[in-house]
Amino acid sequence: MRVRIIYLSLLAFVLYLTGCASQTAAPAPAAAPAESETSEGAMVDVSKNDTLGQFLVDDKGMTLYLLTKDTPNTPTCYDKCAQNWPPLLTTGNPMAGDGVDATLLGTTARTDGSMQVTYNGWPLYHYSKDEKAGDTLGQLVGDVWYVISPAGEEVEGN
Repeated sequence: MRVRIIYLSLLAFVLYLTGCASQTAAPAPAAAPAESETSEGAMVDVSKNDTLGQFLVDDKGMTLYLLTKDTPNTPTCYDKCAQNWPPLLTTGNPMAGDGVDATLLGTTARTDGSMQVTYNGWPLYHYSKDEKAGDTLGQLVGDVWYVISPAGEEVEGN
């Protein structure tokens, strides 16, 4: 009986601390709206429009871009760049939707330890000014940002 009282007292104390900690902890900063992360693995799909043809999108239909300054499996977009061009992150293996070549999907470690999805070696990014599925406002920005084709290459149209 005495052991049970001690156990219940400890349990109540732990619950009390947990409740206090959740009330006093600072809220976690919000992720950039276009940034995608999932423990099941980020989904990469294909979309198309009349101007650019087929290109890669995330599970919400938001366009994915490559940066020609990147080298294979090595992202170079950090800090202010990553605020404008949030990386497509994942905590699981990325998944291929219809029309996506699963053998071209991969991941690469970012300097903060997070995992960024790659396609044909290109680290994938969103563009913060794309507001809805299918927007391609990042195409040709600075002549270094391009939507990426299902073949894993930059789409040169505008």
